[in-house]
Amino acid sequence: MPQRAAVVLEPRKSPVQARSAASVDAILKATLQVLLQVGKERLTTTRVALRAGVSVGTLYQYFPNKSALLQAALQRHLAEVAQVVEVTCKAQEGLTPRHMVTALITAFLDAKMKDAKASFALYSVSSDIDGARIVQQVGARFHKAIVRMLRTSADSLATDPQLVASMLQAAMFGVSRTILESNAPEKQVAALRQELIVAACAYLDACSVPAPAKPASLVGDVTAPATLGRPGRTPVRA
Repeated sequence: MPQRAAVVLEPRKSPVQARSAASVDAILKATLQVLLQVGKERLTTTRVALRAGVSVGTLYQYFPNKSALLQAALQRHLAEVAQVVEVTCKAQEGLTPRHMVTALITAFLDAKMKDAKASFALYSVSSDIDGARIVQQVGARFHKAIVRMLRTSADSLATDPQLVASMLQAAMFGVSRTILESNAPEKQVAALRQELIVAACAYLDACSVPAPAKPASLVGDVTAPATLGRPGRTPVRA
């Protein structure tokens, strides 16, 4: 039985001149617009070219088929989110873990859900265009930025920042997926964002090195036992 040729997803070439970059930008914007208007099955390169105001020949200079178009649109969307995360992490360096994670989660979900309909449409087709690989690549950028931020924390962490970053990413991606799979994504964002921040802050509290306990003589009770932490909370390992 003859083997089926592999579907080409990568762009044919990258834009170099400003005019070429403008054409690619118009094509990718049009791809999202057509996807939202008619869906994946009815999306064609001809429809996209018409919407973008370019010839089909021009479109084919950069994208060999509609799968390549959709993949490029997903890559750009996730790259934009990654850039927001990187800038946010940089701005939070040196602050407390709670400040860091609150800003990180807020920026991530705001960027991800800036256009909820477009995010949902791209999420819906991601499994058909090797979306898992793209998410993994972008996830590496997230991880690097979060680890770098955590290493500057005003409060020392007892847990490896690499592990903390992985847990935070898993939580953020999971909540993002829950939102996109809901019937009304826009209505879920605020509530789930707040709950995620609460959970992440509690997790980082548990990962933080507790402040040294004051000597009993300084608190006026020489018989008082060492501080055990908040009621109901397991003491953090050193």
